[in-house]
Amino acid sequence: MKSATTLTQVVVCNVQKKQKMKLKELYAIAKKELADISPIENSDFRLEQAEYNKKEKIWEIVVSYLVENTNKPIKAFAALAPEFKYHRIYKTVKIDDLGKIIGFYIYTKE
Repeated sequence: MKSATTLTQVVVCNVQKKQKMKLKELYAIAKKELADISPIENSDFRLEQAEYNKKEKIWEIVVSYLVENTNKPIKAFAALAPEFKYHRIYKTVKIDDLGKIIGFYIYTKE
């Protein structure tokens, strides 16, 4: 498996050759930049979707990762609702053709 640095170099080479980035490259770029967001050691980082915007020449991707669940159920309803230790966060990330993250947003379904 290639390291994130190697994948970034591949991305730059692909841009110079006018090729689109591959999903593994998008994943590596996003994971490298966002790895420290979740304090959990294994945050189960995932690439959920990716779309290339030809007009803006950027990739719009959705990533997800686990964070500690701080939403504790109200005691009256605790028996009815299961309590999960973690919950999944979804974020939209924009990456330019050079492999640089140019935006990081709260994910919303459209």
